[in-house]
Amino acid sequence: MNRILIVGGAGYVGGAITDLLKESQYEVRVYDSLVYEDSFRKPVDFVNGDIRDGEKLLPHLRWADAVVWLAALVGDGACMIDPELTETINHRTVQWLAGHFDGRIVFMSTCSVYGAQDKELTEDSPTNPLSLYAATKLKAEGVLATKNAAIFRLGTLFGVGDLFSRIRLDLVVNILTVKAHTVGHISVFGGDQFRPLLHVKDVARAVLMALQKPQTGIYNLHRQNVRIIDLAYQVRNHFPDCAIQTTDMPFQDTRNYRVNSKKASDAFGFSAIHSIDEGIEEVKALVQTGRIKDLDHVRYSNQRYLQETFKAANRG
Repeated sequence: MNRILIVGGAGYVGGAITDLLKESQYEVRVYDSLVYEDSFRKPVDFVNGDIRDGEKLLPHLRWADAVVWLAALVGDGACMIDPELTETINHRTVQWLAGHFDGRIVFMSTCSVYGAQDKELTEDSPTNPLSLYAATKLKAEGVLATKNAAIFRLGTLFGVGDLFSRIRLDLVVNILTVKAHTVGHISVFGGDQFRPLLHVKDVARAVLMALQKPQTGIYNLHRQNVRIIDLAYQVRNHFPDCAIQTTDMPFQDTRNYRVNSKKASDAFGFSAIHSIDEGIEEVKALVQTGRIKDLDHVRYSNQRYLQETFKAANRG
């Protein structure tokens, strides 16, 4: 199994995966519509294509020994902009994939399928999706249940994945780091909510492991479960002059969950190696050295960018 098709490989997660698979001597091809990117400059075989275009995608599936499926509308707010489009991209295209590809599939889902629960959750815990994003991902998991697929329920990502792809600044570790640098204070609503956090480069390591082993099924992936308020203080350790403002106002995001990733450890030998402090320092270096020209640009937020894109399309 040497030829790997990375569908949605030009994005935040795909950049790290592409680099690691190339380093590991796989023959890599990226299929992506460049929704958030202006160009794809990596020295990798590339196809500019929409996942809804089955006729265009099919020959590349036939070429591949394995498919890493990253393409999706990601995030609660982004998915609510156009629910029908979200259903198509996050669920129906995966149905199409299941009907047209019998090789190895590595699929990205999300720990947000668990919703709000107080206990530490395993893959056998009940799901309780509180958003369209989580609901469509859960449907896609079901579609792949009988396939040769490893399905990763990712924790909340952070850090810098590669040198080319757009970094996401709408993820909690990354945005708290930016706020600490730009405005000198962090606002936390509530703060007792837990998130399972995971460095984007550790996702790439898990994908590589799943391509090298035959295990199928659903696997949680995270490094550690962290309360939002504790995360804020951890970020402040890197910005000593930063103030933390807390309020008891109900947090807008009702998700609250802690997960257990022992199943991935047992199946693939996965253990996260990139720390939260490492991710904070990566983002801090980007902002302090001015490597991101406009930290408030909409392209760094899935929801804001898609809202602007859809507005422009409707005006046209």
